[in-house]
Amino acid sequence: MKKGRILVIDDEKSQRDILKAILKSEGYEAESAGNKADALRLFEQGVFDLTLSDLKMPDNDGLFILDRLFKINPSACVIIMTAHGSIDSAVEAIKKGAFDYLTKPLDREELLISVARAFEKLNLIHQNKMLQRQLSERFSLLNMIGNHVKMQEIFKTVNKIANSTATVLILGESGTGKELVARAIHFNSLRKNRPFLAINCAAIPDTLIESELFGYEKGAFTGAVGREIGLFEAADGGTLFLDEIGDLSLTMQAKILRTIQQREVRRIGGREEIKIDVRVIAATNKDLRLEIEQGNFREDLFYRLNVISIRLPSLAERATDIPALTDHFIGKYNHLAERKIKGISRQALRALVDYPWPGNVRQLESAIERAVLLCEGETIEADDLPQEIRLKSFSTGRIDFDIPPEGFSLEDFEKGLLLKAMEKSNGVIAKAAKLLGVSYRTLQYRLEKFQIRKEEEAAARSAPLPPAPKMK
Repeated sequence: MKKGRILVIDDEKSQRDILKAILKSEGYEAESAGNKADALRLFEQGVFDLTLSDLKMPDNDGLFILDRLFKINPSACVIIMTAHGSIDSAVEAIKKGAFDYLTKPLDREELLISVARAFEKLNLIHQNKMLQRQLSERFSLLNMIGNHVKMQEIFKTVNKIANSTATVLILGESGTGKELVARAIHFNSLRKNRPFLAINCAAIPDTLIESELFGYEKGAFTGAVGREIGLFEAADGGTLFLDEIGDLSLTMQAKILRTIQQREVRRIGGREEIKIDVRVIAATNKDLRLEIEQGNFREDLFYRLNVISIRLPSLAERATDIPALTDHFIGKYNHLAERKIKGISRQALRALVDYPWPGNVRQLESAIERAVLLCEGETIEADDLPQEIRLKSFSTGRIDFDIPPEGFSLEDFEKGLLLKAMEKSNGVIAKAAKLLGVSYRTLQYRLEKFQIRKEEEAAARSAPLPPAPKMK
């Protein structure tokens, strides 16, 4: 298997041939050039992962080739080969961006170790670029789900504000996707290649959150055995997401306000003010205006954060998005759990749409993950959903029975329905289950419960259905 493509530049043919032979024996592809003209031509025409270049050649003025290579490709990976007497020039090459230098005569093991390290670096860079691209694609506005008018307005707002540096305050109930929107703002902005860091302010005690945000110097407190940078510093050039900011103490609110206004941070135990370039996005499920009235939240911090405000609707407010969200989560957990669920039954989807979703989108995702794991067929049925969703859907159904004065036998009515469904489907359980809007497994269980056998089905074909209660 080919490991990568390498260009060897050296004016000595024997040296080029030896290097090519060594590299090819290790699975690398290798081409060579004996002068700067051929080297630059090959470099411009071909796609090389790594270049091995002699530092001194008859037509090469010191670091000339290195400079030209970096002009052609600023991210080129170059290992310099040099004689013992040119170490200073090799060090200069490292300062200019060369990955490593090797002294002649070359040692085979040293050469291969340096080349392997170079490819490790290249692979990490490649993986990082892929990750950044995947994150950008994942949080692209095109991939955010929501056809409801309120969600469409939010997408428009995100698109307008993404490239600004203004602070953003995201409001909404827990589980509505506040962090998802924060990430969408970041990954659709010019900061997308810089860090996006998030902290849940409600999950960290006051005694720790200050060091998490601002960092500390060695000896600042017991246990501070070394210097640590905080999230504000670590997010420099990128975005810091302060989730559940309404749960911060007034003391921490004051420190965050100062940091945002001054655009600088001071580590605990430090004296130096460190300049930072961080966009702050905050979120909360609390009514901050009410918190201000009650003295729990600083009014000046609220206005500093509330430059741009985005309020996320609850899932109940945008129930029309439930089918699309359901399809999305089925696809997601099909992939993660290696399942092949094709969809969801109408009865199960009806139950999802009718449910009030106190836990919002997060609760819906959890319900679909469970259903994908438990589903025994190709379609999610109502029985695959959590019990509270099935019961709530039943209790809020549109059919309202009026119990007659003489009473009513639910078991007799259910048994009659089962018999009639089996009759209409000619004893085929799958068809009967579809008629009754239940899963195959559920119908099997109920047939066993009432001990309905084929002979009873046949005998019951002429039996009248027990009278149903009147409908309101």
